[in-house]
Amino acid sequence: MSEANQPAPIRIGVIGAGVMGSGIAQTTATAGMETWCYDVAPEALASARERVATGRYGLRRGVERKKLSQDEADAALARLHFCDQLEEAAAVDIVIECVPERLDLKVKTFRQLDRTAPSHTVLASNTSGFSIAGLAAATDRPDRVVGWHWASPPVVMRFAEIVAGPDTSETSLAAVCRAAERCGKNPVVVKDNAMVWGFVANRIYGAMLREAGRVVEEGVADAGAINQLMVDCFNWPVGPFAMVKGATKGWDNSG
Repeated sequence: MSEANQPAPIRIGVIGAGVMGSGIAQTTATAGMETWCYDVAPEALASARERVATGRYGLRRGVERKKLSQDEADAALARLHFCDQLEEAAAVDIVIECVPERLDLKVKTFRQLDRTAPSHTVLASNTSGFSIAGLAAATDRPDRVVGWHWASPPVVMRFAEIVAGPDTSETSLAAVCRAAERCGKNPVVVKDNAMVWGFVANRIYGAMLREAGRVVEEGVADAGAINQLMVDCFNWPVGPFAMVKGATKGWDNSG
């Protein structure tokens, strides 16, 4: 690819170095984007480094499975910077917030990011369903607040639910969609709904989980049987209960 045809550089900040945050940071760095992964906890940063380097979906396993070359893995590690200063992770083009799913914590984080990040920075949230309008209200840049909902494990899943709040600009949506495509994802734009929790994927997933729970309560089948039936019938990679375990505890421990 000639220099003229190279994609414009994008700098990414990831706020939160947990299972999702570290996986997202690994994905954006592998896609060629300079990435800063921030967390307040030193132990979280240490665990994130280990997951990225040697975890089940880490770079070493990617090389072993011939998903990328050793040179590509080394280059991704060189682009990925772990930091404990919010200012470093916020001085980027797109910030992806990955703090725990608590509304008070997310609102506080968006207030801090709004004060810290440059005026052009798009503030994206990996929330599973909190209102983007509500998060945007904590800032003075509602046009630059957007949802970018990822699926676990971020390195593998092509899912990219891009959520437009009522004030989100087309420019912000386009920037996040371009970044998602750079990561090999399939961005689909949906609308925020401040009256209900969840966007499209998790609202439908939640309905499925509720019904699976009823089946267990009624004594029709246990969780293991339900998992196997859904895999065999619908070709899901895992069943509903295994999906919850993997999404919350990480796929290294999903069993």
